[in-house]
Amino acid sequence: MPKVIFVASDQTRREIEISGGWSLMEGAVQNDVTEIVAECGGGCACATCHVFIEPAWLDKLPEQTPSEKDLLDCTAVPRQSNSRLSCQIKLTPEMDGMVVHLPQRQT
Repeated sequence: MPKVIFVASDQTRREIEISGGWSLMEGAVQNDVTEIVAECGGGCACATCHVFIEPAWLDKLPEQTPSEKDLLDCTAVPRQSNSRLSCQIKLTPEMDGMVVHLPQRQT
């Protein structure tokens, strides 16, 4: 099971094991990461699961879909070059140890 390190905006770190094949968003919600709102439940329709992926991990992620790119323009906290929607990242063993930074707010 890949472990993901979530870093809150106050720099609090939390390491969570997430089942492979689950999305980063599903793992966060199932483990009560309250900074991930996930209003649409993972349908890539709301941008309330916005995260910042530590740059060293970006090459291990799937490419952004056109829908994800469009929604990242609608986030509550401005998009950065390492912004992703966590519902669009399915975890694989290669992502073990990935560091994900959470924005101050989602809405």
